Parts: sequence; C-alpha cells; structure tokens
Amino acid sequence: MTSAQKAGSVWLATADLPQYDELRADLRAEVVVVGGGLIGLTTALELQLEGADVVLLEADRIGGRTSGNTTGKVTSQHGAIYADLADRHGLETARQYATANQAGVERVAELVDRFGIDCELTRTPAFVYATGDTDLRREAEVAAEVGLPAHYADPAELGLPVKATGVVRFDNQLQLHPTRYLAGLAAAFTAAGGRIFERTRVTDLDSADTGVEAKTQAGPVVRAEHGIAATLLPFGITGGYFARTRPQQSHGIAVRLPVPAPVGMAISVDGPTRSTRPWPGGGPNGLIVVGSDHEVGDQTDTDAAYRSLIDWVGALWDDRFEPEYRWSAHDYSTPDQLPYIGKAPGTPVFVATGMHKWGLSNGTVAAGILRDLVLGRDNSWATLYDAGRIGDAHAVASLVKDNLKVGKEFAAGHLRRLLGGGLDHVEVGEGGLFEIDGTTVGAYCDHDGKLHTVVPVCTHLGCPLRWNQGDATWDCNCHGSRFDPDGAVLDGPATKPLTVPDK
Repeated sequence: MTSAQKAGSVWLATADLPQYDELRADLRAEVVVVGGGLIGLTTALELQLEGADVVLLEADRIGGRTSGNTTGKVTSQHGAIYADLADRHGLETARQYATANQAGVERVAELVDRFGIDCELTRTPAFVYATGDTDLRREAEVAAEVGLPAHYADPAELGLPVKATGVVRFDNQLQLHPTRYLAGLAAAFTAAGGRIFERTRVTDLDSADTGVEAKTQAGPVVRAEHGIAATLLPFGITGGYFARTRPQQSHGIAVRLPVPAPVGMAISVDGPTRSTRPWPGGGPNGLIVVGSDHEVGDQTDTDAAYRSLIDWVGALWDDRFEPEYRWSAHDYSTPDQLPYIGKAPGTPVFVATGMHKWGLSNGTVAAGILRDLVLGRDNSWATLYDAGRIGDAHAVASLVKDNLKVGKEFAAGHLRRLLGGGLDHVEVGEGGLFEIDGTTVGAYCDHDGKLHTVVPVCTHLGCPLRWNQGDATWDCNCHGSRFDPDGAVLDGPATKPLTVPDK
C-alpha cells in the first residue's frame, strides 16, 4: 500500500457516525438486539416504531464492520441467481425471493424518505454481465417471469469497456452511501425512544426465567422478553450456523478514472468477480470496484487481491491508478443460496445470517421478518428463509464437503506455514507465524516498529489462524472469525480475544 492509499472503507472515512456510551449497568427491555450493522439497526428501528422497548448492543461502533464496508448496492439483482433458484427450488421459490428483495429495495427508499436520511440515494440500473461462455438469456427470462424489472439488454447499455457476451438489466434499483444510511437509521431509532450502547461486546445470549439474557464481556446484563442476534454470524455455537455457512471475503478499492464513470451498477458472472458502481464522493469520474473473492483465511497474500483489482481497472482504461481507499469485508454463504432468518433451533434467539453479500436488500427483508416474528404476526417470507431448515440434497452434500475442509484445517495446524528466523527478524509491515522454543507464535511488526504477538489459535473452536497481510488481521479459515494484531475480536463467531504468549 502506498502513502496515497488509505486503508479502510471509503464509506467509514466519509461519514460522521453518532457515538453512544458503553453499557455500565444491568438493564431490562422488551427486546434486546445484538449487532449494530444494517440488520440490527433496521430491526431495532422497525420494532421501536411498533411501540416495542428496544435496546441495541454493539461490540465496537455501529456500522464499523461489514455493513460499513459494503458496496452500497440496494438491489434485487444478485448475480445470475434466479435461473439457479428456479432449477433447484422451483419457480415459486425464485418468485418469493425476487418479491422479497424488491420489497427490501423499496423499504430502504421508504425509510430514507420518511426520516430524511442524507445518504446519496440514487435510482440506477443494475447489470449482470458475462464475458465468457455463460448464457444469460434464461436468467433474464426467469427474472422477468418472477416479476422483476429485468430484461436481456444490449451490451452497449453496460457502459463498462469490457467485451460482454451477454447482459441482463434490472431497472429502478438503488445505490447509497451505506454508513450515512446507518447513521440515519440510528438517529431515527433513538429519536423513537430506542437505546444504543457501543463498545459493549455480548458473549452470551440465551434463555432466562423472563425470556433471554444478553451477558456482556464487561459484566452488565440486559434481560428481555426477546433476543435477536443480528451479528454477521451468530456468535459462539448458537444454532450451529458456523457449520452451515462459509465465510466469503471480498476486497474493494475507490478510484478516479480519467473519464466519467459508468452510471449504472454492474457485476460479472464469470470469474474473477468484478462488481462496480459510481462513487459520488469521487466526482463524476469516481468508481468503486469490488471483487477478488476468496474464503476468509484461504489466502495470506491479500495484497495480491488488491493489486488484481487495480490491474483490472488499469487494463480497461489504459492508465495507471492509485486507489484512494482500499478495504475488505466478508459475509457468509449458505449451501442453498437462501439466508437463514428466524428462530435458531434449540434456542429462544432470533437470528439472521448468510446474506451472500446482498445484505442491504436481504438484510432489510430480514428486519421485517424478525419484527413480525417478535410481534407474533404472519410474514409472507418467513417460511422461505426458515432458520431451522436443512436444505435439499445439494445443500446437504455441500455442508458435508465444507465440514470436511474444516476438519482438514484442524488437522493441518500450522505445519505448512511457519517462518524462520525468530521475532527479532520480523520486518516492519511483516506478519506471520514463528516457532520460538518449540512454540508457534503469531507476530506482526507495525509501521512504527512495534511488535505485536499472539497465540494464533482461534478462541471459537480452536482452529489455527492465518496472517492476512493485506488487512493486517489474523483470520480463521474454519468459521471466519477475525482478530486485530493484538488479538481483539473484529468479527465472530469468536467472542474472546486471542491469548498473548508468555513473556
């Protein structure tokens, strides 16, 4: 990374998020929501507007992780998904998914209008395109048949200088500044009487005599009739979702082109995935590019992921670019392509996870489902997203394969990844695994020359961790937990920090 590039989300760098106090004493509420991202804030607001007494607890800052690192697309266009949904689950399932997500798009627009949220909301088309042999004509047919504003389009409409072999256009979609939107949701929630507490990590959310208890790392407890885990993945072992999903990481850059940026949103269906949208903060030439997908912890040289995005932009516009911002985020995928939303099996806790990187629309749908479940109302899409389902034969086979991979990760440990030399040989900006007196130590030397060391074993279920050079994090390939150089939890399902080696 050069000095001209800023590590961190362009959205977090260009929004003033409100700040809230830590929880310092026990509380009671009707509903406790854990997680201050898109799903948590929207769910909390929806319930507060219905007259519920809601408390929201956030481990760090609202919008500080995945929701503040999203692409900012609010769309029912989720890659080439509709033909696949119809083939696997039937046309009616594809129709329900389409209807739910288009409704999610419109609910975002309604909330922005109702509360006057200044978040650069813009109506724009969303394109999915192929550059290889993938035939998108059936995708266009199914999307139109299930009621979406979609059609097979002329490649010239795409606006990107790629050799597209097929294009599907979805009209009347949305893009926005996600963290400004989240700030608006938080303001609306607290204005309606809701309470937010930041830097309050919940370590356990489970049944109690009066409903549920949210226990925090610092000690205070929130007791409520209903509990909602609106974290990226339910923490700990709640519902077993760590074994029913896979963590997928993407990387993003914000650049200024030498010409005006394409006005629409776009995503490629052929690998490697490239997702683009205009960046209003970068002027008419501003462009956001996201892609270089891989599973969390699967790659250690994530600098290469950023370089591939920069090279792709440079090849298209025949120029050399220095991104102004670079960041990454991850989300969880499910084996049947449908998120899990509802009551977690064997617990009183409501959950929402597995958004497949389409959390702004799917997450808004989730908020409506969770609201209705808490209030005891019917919801048209609750069955579709049932959090207790197992899935079809294809899904079961995928789960078996994924968990075999996790087992191999446990068994492999750190044997293949040890670096030599000792801690006095760690270069500035370098991190990795070192063997010291027969013990594996994770070490990173920051750009000020300070050495940070941890025991590189995930506190969730004991998987070995890998150093992520591009983001300076310790990542777990088993279930997606991530930690900063000093071992603090960035993303669950882990709730405890890493152990520090004995001096």
